[in-house]
Amino acid sequence: MSLTEYKKKRSFKKTPEPGPEKKSSEFGNIFVVQKHRATQLHYDFRLEADGVLLSWAVPKGPSMDPNVKRLAMHVEDHPVDYARFEGVIPEGEYGGGTVMVWDTGIYGPENTTSVSKAVAKGELKFALLGDKLKGSFVLVRTREPQWLLIKHRDKYAKEGDISKTQPFSVLTKRTLAEIAEDEGGEVKKAATGDPKGLPRRRDIKRRKKAAKKKVWHSKRKPS
Repeated sequence: MSLTEYKKKRSFKKTPEPGPEKKSSEFGNIFVVQKHRATQLHYDFRLEADGVLLSWAVPKGPSMDPNVKRLAMHVEDHPVDYARFEGVIPEGEYGGGTVMVWDTGIYGPENTTSVSKAVAKGELKFALLGDKLKGSFVLVRTREPQWLLIKHRDKYAKEGDISKTQPFSVLTKRTLAEIAEDEGGEVKKAATGDPKGLPRRRDIKRRKKAAKKKVWHSKRKPS
């Protein structure tokens, strides 16, 4: 596992993203899904392994419906600290746009003792315990960098589009547009990633208008 490609694509004097440091989280097995309105809206699905976050870009987001197969494009490894990144990547920089921590938690591999070896072989089965995503899933490589993310049939499986019914940040309850407004991003661009007819919510953590706009760094640890 290497963060060379991650480092090569970014100027850390310009982007607030965390630096390319290999480390482990408190649990050693966190996962995070970040909703990212860059050139196109997509969801970044990340699993911790060997000091980094293995990462896939999922254009339509994860599904809890076993009948739905989601395309997942294998991308460069990210640092573990990225799991807490919610805010704005400056326009013009790699991945420029608004980032939301859409879901987070812990995971456990199934039928393997090495996540990295299973990924190298092209199939990883795992169970998620997040705020939104729960139960058994599989990542299957069709041809690099294309994979499929599929929900297994279990007690957590259900129909419907969870990205529409649960569109808010698990850290701050904000929409993409609100994150962009609070952190100095392009609000109109970010708003195109929010579904119409938003469900009701509580406990929203907004930045005060008088406060200096910056990237939101939550101290909440994945649970």
